[in-house]
Amino acid sequence: MLHPPKLAVATEYGNAASFWVEYPAGLIDLSRTAHLPEVALQDGETEQAQSAQDVPVPPLQPATQLDIPVDGDRVIRIAKKHSAIVIVDMQNYFLHPDIRDHPTGLACVIPLMNLVPALRAHGVKILWVNWGLTEHELTTIPPSLTRGFKKGGRGGFGSVLPGDFGRLLMRGEYNSELYGPLQALYEEGRREGTDVWIHKNRMSGLWGPQTALGLYLQEQGITTLFFAGVNADQCVLGTLVDAYSKGYDCIVVEDCVATTSPPGGLENVLYNASRSYGFVTDSSRITDAATCQK
Repeated sequence: MLHPPKLAVATEYGNAASFWVEYPAGLIDLSRTAHLPEVALQDGETEQAQSAQDVPVPPLQPATQLDIPVDGDRVIRIAKKHSAIVIVDMQNYFLHPDIRDHPTGLACVIPLMNLVPALRAHGVKILWVNWGLTEHELTTIPPSLTRGFKKGGRGGFGSVLPGDFGRLLMRGEYNSELYGPLQALYEEGRREGTDVWIHKNRMSGLWGPQTALGLYLQEQGITTLFFAGVNADQCVLGTLVDAYSKGYDCIVVEDCVATTSPPGGLENVLYNASRSYGFVTDSSRITDAATCQK
C-alpha cells in the first residue's frame, strides 16, 4: 500500500481544544499536549511557525505518553490515560467452532492475549464491546437487523440456540460470553479495575446520540481508540466509522481484526483505516513499544 511522504514542515491539524501535530521526522502527536509555536504578525494575528528547524519534536513523556509505530513509516504518540482499546464481539456466537467456522477470528485470540496485559500495564483502558440484548430491546430492533440475523426466516435475536449456548445474543447467555480464554482475561481485568464490559444493540457501539460506549468515553475523557475484534467490515467498521465521525483518534490493530467476508472485505477496512480514518498497526509493534517504554 502506498502512503503519503513525510511532511516537509511541522503541521497542526484540528482546533484549539482537539488537535494533532505531525512532524517531518514522522511523529504524529495525538496527545493534545503541545501546540505548534506561533509567531506574531504585524496586524496582531498569529500563524504557526512553519520552519521545521524552528519546531523541535517534543521529548516523549514516558509516564504519561506512549510512542507506537504505525503503517506508512509513522509513529503516533498517545496520551495513556486518554486512550482505550475497543474489542468488538469476540463472543462465542461469532467464534465458537460449535456455532460457526471462523479460523481468522480465532487467530486473533493469541495476539489479544498478549496485547491486553501490555496495554493494561500503561493504564490504557480495555473495553469489551459486545452484543447483549434485553427483552425490551427485542421490541425495538429495526427490521433490517432482525432479518439479517435470521436463517431462512427462522431463529434470530432471542431464539434458543442448540446445546447450552442459550438465547441468541441475549445478556448473560453463554453464546454472548467472550470466547475461550478471553472470558477469563476479561474477568481478570474486571477484578483489577482495568477492563469494562459494554453492551451494544446495533452493529456499531456508537450508532446513536448516546450509547453506553459513547457515554463511557465521554465520562473518562477518552480521545484515542484502538480497534480489535470481529467482524472487521461489519461491527468493527461500524463502530470505527462512527468514532471517526465523532472526532476520536482511530487505530486498527491489524492482527486483532478478522472477518468471514470474501476477499476484499478486510483489505478495504485496512486501506481506509490507514488512508482516511486514522492509522493501522499490529499487536507486536504495540507490545514492543509498551515493553521498551516502561
